[in-house]
Amino acid sequence: MSDDAAHILVVDDDNRLRDLLQRYLGEYGFRVSVAAGAAEARVAMSGLDFDLMVLDLMMPGESGLELTRDLRQNKDIPILLLTAMGETADRIVGLEVGADDYLAKPFEPRELVLRIEAILRRGGPKAEAQDEVTFGACTFHIERGELHRNGDLVRLTSGETEMLRLFARNPGATVGRAELLAQSDTGTDIGAEAGNMRAVDVQITRLRRKIEDDPKEPRHLCTVWGQGYVFWLD
Repeated sequence: MSDDAAHILVVDDDNRLRDLLQRYLGEYGFRVSVAAGAAEARVAMSGLDFDLMVLDLMMPGESGLELTRDLRQNKDIPILLLTAMGETADRIVGLEVGADDYLAKPFEPRELVLRIEAILRRGGPKAEAQDEVTFGACTFHIERGELHRNGDLVRLTSGETEMLRLFARNPGATVGRAELLAQSDTGTDIGAEAGNMRAVDVQITRLRRKIEDDPKEPRHLCTVWGQGYVFWLD
């Protein structure tokens, strides 16, 4: 394994899941250390620098939420929270205290890998001050709100523009319907449709028609069942 491989710290009190993640992430080229709780994680971090932490939210003693809040006082390590709770409120609390992303159990290990890679990309030098993203046949200029497909300008509504901006600034991160609704101004067409979650789904369908080769089998703007939507670049 290369010394340049990202070093991941997995913190979970479930021995079976912890060992599974250590083996699985190792197969994808990551260096992996493990800890059974917050105390062990602190010991590990005192002697090593990690590129990312995969942290269980519900643990005996100091919870993942408490550890995240404390680490954010003096450390910049990216944190991906794992939890059995899939409610939007729990996810938002985790993000509010400083987590970079959230994944509800049970989950597909491959999705965890994709999310880790997305967080690491966002933290790399190429993610700084990115003005433009390219995906499939499309190019989207974030600040100008301009979408081109196969070189042709595609008309976006104000709501679609704000939605695509949010996704383009957070590729690989799951965004909930409540967050998408809150992101929109009252003057946009997302907020104008009675302000309900169904309006977000309608807006997603419209946006998929403009960016996907097959809107019924999306490659870039994908549904994360029970949580929201995630946007993937190529």
